Amino acid sequence: MTTAPNTPERTARPARRQAVLTVLETTEVSPHLVRIRLGGDTFDNINSNDATDKYVKLLFADPAHELVPPYDLTELREQSPEKLPSRRTYTVREINLDEKWLSIDFVIHDDDGIAGPWAKNAKPGDTLVLSGAGGKYAPAAESDWHLLIADHSAIPAVSSAIEAMPAGATGVVLACVTDEADRVLPKSPTGIEVRWVDSQAELIAAVEGLEWRAGTPQVFAHGERETIKVIRKILKDREVPRESLSISAYWAQGRAEDQFQAEKREPIGQID
Repeated sequence: MTTAPNTPERTARPARRQAVLTVLETTEVSPHLVRIRLGGDTFDNINSNDATDKYVKLLFADPAHELVPPYDLTELREQSPEKLPSRRTYTVREINLDEKWLSIDFVIHDDDGIAGPWAKNAKPGDTLVLSGAGGKYAPAAESDWHLLIADHSAIPAVSSAIEAMPAGATGVVLACVTDEADRVLPKSPTGIEVRWVDSQAELIAAVEGLEWRAGTPQVFAHGERETIKVIRKILKDREVPRESLSISAYWAQGRAEDQFQAEKREPIGQID
């Protein structure tokens, strides 16, 4: 009789620490963009990083369940899955580790969903629970040029990237934001050209028709899933090396985030 080789037991992934933060200030950046600054005693539970696309997971519990943060997600998952808070992923617009606060920009279009309506009505003293941060992209000073492709959902990350670029950076920002009043970005280096378009179709056309510059670009491309899939094919045709490319979907048309996140593990959710 043969015996199976010993295999190490799979260890449970450690629970992500939660920061229970308080709204310090709300600012209307544009008609459909609200910036919320948050801080609190548990700020240090956030694991920050140097990425300009750093993001956090926001946890929204149904008030009817009367849960008290931080939430024991493991126990809820095992004992009361119907009470699990909903997760939403948001880019950190700014973080100040010394003063222990961060800000998040929320796109607000209507009263549908969870995060948007919360942000629309948020006021100083309100509580928000989050964990993180993740993120990998930051503009590299040695890049030949930069190409940033985004819709409204990725404008906060593009804004942070622009602020992190050296004065001599060159490249192009292609951004899809329908309402001209929402077309807000920080001042760019003089070598960065910004082009706005009105629709996802126009964003694809702008990438397809872009005059390619000499050298290899560092590319940041994030937005609606089906649009990003098409843009990925264009970039492959342009032979952009994978190591020079940060690309993913931030959302999918007709999908709530829970379904969108679940589909990332399925063929429909794959970008590459």
